[in-house]
Amino acid sequence: MDSLTLIFVFIVSLFGFLAIGVPIAYTLVLVAVSLLVAIDNFDATLIAQSVVFGANSFTLLAIPFFILAGEIMSYGGISRRIVLFVASLVGHVRGGLGYVVIIASTIFAGLSGSAVADAAALGAILIPMMVQMGYNRALSTALICASAMIAPIIPPSIPFILYGVAGQVSIGRLFMAGIVPGLILSGSLISFWYYLSKKENFPVGKKATSAELLVALKNAIFALFMPVIIIGGIRFGVFTPTEAGCVAVIYALFISLFIYKELNFRDISHVLVSTAKTTGMVLLVAATATSAAWVVSTAGVPHAIASALSGFSDSPLMLMMVINVFLVFLGMVMDLVPAMLIFAPIFVPLVKSVGIDPVYFGVIMTLNLVIGLITPPVGTVLYVGCGVANITLGELVKKLWPLVLVELIVLLLLVVFPSITLVPLGWFIK
Repeated sequence: MDSLTLIFVFIVSLFGFLAIGVPIAYTLVLVAVSLLVAIDNFDATLIAQSVVFGANSFTLLAIPFFILAGEIMSYGGISRRIVLFVASLVGHVRGGLGYVVIIASTIFAGLSGSAVADAAALGAILIPMMVQMGYNRALSTALICASAMIAPIIPPSIPFILYGVAGQVSIGRLFMAGIVPGLILSGSLISFWYYLSKKENFPVGKKATSAELLVALKNAIFALFMPVIIIGGIRFGVFTPTEAGCVAVIYALFISLFIYKELNFRDISHVLVSTAKTTGMVLLVAATATSAAWVVSTAGVPHAIASALSGFSDSPLMLMMVINVFLVFLGMVMDLVPAMLIFAPIFVPLVKSVGIDPVYFGVIMTLNLVIGLITPPVGTVLYVGCGVANITLGELVKKLWPLVLVELIVLLLLVVFPSITLVPLGWFIK
């Protein structure tokens, strides 16, 4: 079968089944079946074995550990303490609660690794506070959704784990490579909010006294140490990313039970059930996506796509632009987990063949697909924001698009100037 036909079968089966409402996990299995039938090599046993193999990964264990750590932090009052500490620092400037959203999201990014968890946890705390101070509800929600995009870029990052597994790339290097781009994204949102605060004359909060600031710092200090422990431990080789997830769970559990004392042993069953539900959804998609990716590779789709894009092999920048345009549209119609697990194995060999660092490409691909989480129609974080704030999707999108534009500009800068990512990576990893 020729290359164009393979690509056609792959794309039509993938987006066709999604368009008629087939759940993503089943869609991925049907994509695998379609490709095997197309190359006249269908065997149900192969698909079943590849699904089991896809879930049987030590590295993927990091995902349930970080999800569990995030649930513990939500129940244990860690998120609230971080918010109150940041509010005591910057809550008194014009538009101060907006800065609290962005800075708290940046700190929380070093704890959860999940945009959805970030938006849900901080939204529940900060949206009522912002509305009470006179901020527009939809705008407040839009800022929280946009700031939640920092979480998958700054380590620990669940999308980086998925990319590392799918593309056979060092997860430790990916974690270190995401630090500076994540901080740039945070700084860009802060700059935009500063402009908007001056333009819209946002309210000014009460300035915290030195005593209040010290109390807030004392209450948050153990929570603030958590990202230092995780990132520092990975950077200095004390533990692997998967082991870092275990450390995050133990640390969050200890401070929530014995220091903050907001989590009790009866709550642990609820935490475990919630974690099991989320983990089940993520790992089912991961397993079926791994199966689909294996069949895609066996059918020769990556080679077919590489041949179709061979005209850009002389210009890595142009190739990156083409891939990113594709990923922008992909992020609008497909959730991050399946998109990452299916297309990372396709694009990683392609970019390596033209001399693009796969770690750098992982940061770009992750940021691109993360932006898809706040673009309709399949923006997972959008629906979380609408649910938390009790607003319509239309109201949220109307206020969100300037923030999406800011993040797309950051993405473009990282594509055009790879040294923004690669040079700091050399500082963190010798």
